[in-house]
Amino acid sequence: MRGSPEWYDQMFNNRALVPDFADHLQRWAQDSRQARDNANCLLDLSYGAGPNETLDVFPTHKTNAPVLVFLHGGYWRALDKSDHSFIAPAFTQKGICVVVPNYALCPAVSIADIVMQMVKALSWVWRYIHEWGGDPGRIHVAGHSAGGHLAAMMMACEWSRYAPELPLNLVKSALAISGLFELASVRNSPMLQTDLRLDDTTVLQCSPAWMKAPAHANLRSVVGALESEEFLRHNALIQQAWGADRVPVCEALPDLHHFSMLSALVHPEHRLHHMASDMCLAS
Repeated sequence: MRGSPEWYDQMFNNRALVPDFADHLQRWAQDSRQARDNANCLLDLSYGAGPNETLDVFPTHKTNAPVLVFLHGGYWRALDKSDHSFIAPAFTQKGICVVVPNYALCPAVSIADIVMQMVKALSWVWRYIHEWGGDPGRIHVAGHSAGGHLAAMMMACEWSRYAPELPLNLVKSALAISGLFELASVRNSPMLQTDLRLDDTTVLQCSPAWMKAPAHANLRSVVGALESEEFLRHNALIQQAWGADRVPVCEALPDLHHFSMLSALVHPEHRLHHMASDMCLAS
C-alpha cells in the first residue's frame, strides 16, 4: 500500500482526512464576505491581462506599511482569492497592508504558468503598492498548501531575470503553511494528476526543494501536527534542502489539521499569527 497510487491519494486528500472540511470552507467564505463589506478595500485590480490576473488590496491605517501578500491554496486547481479575504483584517489592524492575488487554475493552465503569474503579481505589488500606503521595500509572502509551494517559489525567484529593474530581494521573507515543496510525489497521486497533468519538465522546474537555496531572506515553514505523513515530510524537506539558515523555522503545530491552520493564522493569540505578523513588522 505504501508508495502506491492509492496511498498517495490518501496522503493528499485533505478533505477526506478532515470530515468537517466543508464547515471550514463555509466559514472562510462567510468571513471573507464580511471582511470585504467592512474594509476600505480595492477589489479586482488587474496585475496582468491573462486569465484570473487580478488581486485585492486591503490597505491599513499606516503609511509606508509592510506588505503581506497571501497566496491561496486549492491544489492549484480550486478556490479563489475571494474565499480568502478573511485573512486580511487580523493583519491590517496591526498596520500591515494585505494583498490577495488570484491566479488561473489547472488544468486550463500548468503549475509553471501559475508560478509565473505570481511572479507577475509580486512585480506589480513592488511597482504600485505605494499608491495604497504599502512599502515596496517591505514585501513578505505567506501561502497555504499550494500557496505554500508558490511562496517558496517566490523565495527562489531570480527577480532580475524577469525584469532588470526588480531588486534581488523583492520578497523579504516568506511563510509557507502546509506547503508542498517537490512535485514528484504530487504527480504520484491520480486524484491530483488528472487536473495537474505534471510532466518531467514541470516537476523539475517547479520543485523548490530541488532548487538552490535563496541567497536573500528566509522562509518559515509550518504544518499542522494532525496532517498526513506526506505533508509532514514536505515540511521537513524544505529545511533539509535549503538549510536552517534559510529555513530557520520548521515546525509541526500541535492540534491543527490542514484547514484549521488558517483559523490559527488569523487568531490574534495563536503562535502562527504572531509568526506571520512579527515577520512583517520586524522588517
